[in-house]
Amino acid sequence: MNWSSKSSIWLSRLCVVVFGLVALAILVSAPWLVKGFVQFSRAGLENKAEGLLLATIYTGGVPAVYILWLLWRLLDNIRAGKVFIPQNVQLLRRISWGCIAGALICLASGLYYVLFFVIAACAAFMALIVRVVKNVFQQAVLLQEDADYTI
Repeated sequence: MNWSSKSSIWLSRLCVVVFGLVALAILVSAPWLVKGFVQFSRAGLENKAEGLLLATIYTGGVPAVYILWLLWRLLDNIRAGKVFIPQNVQLLRRISWGCIAGALICLASGLYYVLFFVIAACAAFMALIVRVVKNVFQQAVLLQEDADYTI
């Protein structure tokens, strides 16, 4: 099988759909997941943290779903051959802010469950990576505009 950019975009879109379905399943089943996790875990979360865990899942679901929607739009643009355009720079900027929102939610949640600090660090690092890619895209947009105006 020849792996083309078309195949890669198709795979990326499939991953966005799969992650979206998983996020939806987690959001719908969160009360049962939390109850099972608290019973299974030896982290001492009984009673006091079930509500906090649910709050973390539901508030964290907002930026997660938002980021998936933005990724879908970005992949749509790339599939249409619109790569180095200002709209993609804006989408990447919003994705990085979504990662920061997720990092802040997990940072606050780390106050009652320390492992959320690790997730917060990962989300913040992801925000940094997306931010760098956004800066590259922004420079590419400027170069593209210069090339379009060159005779």
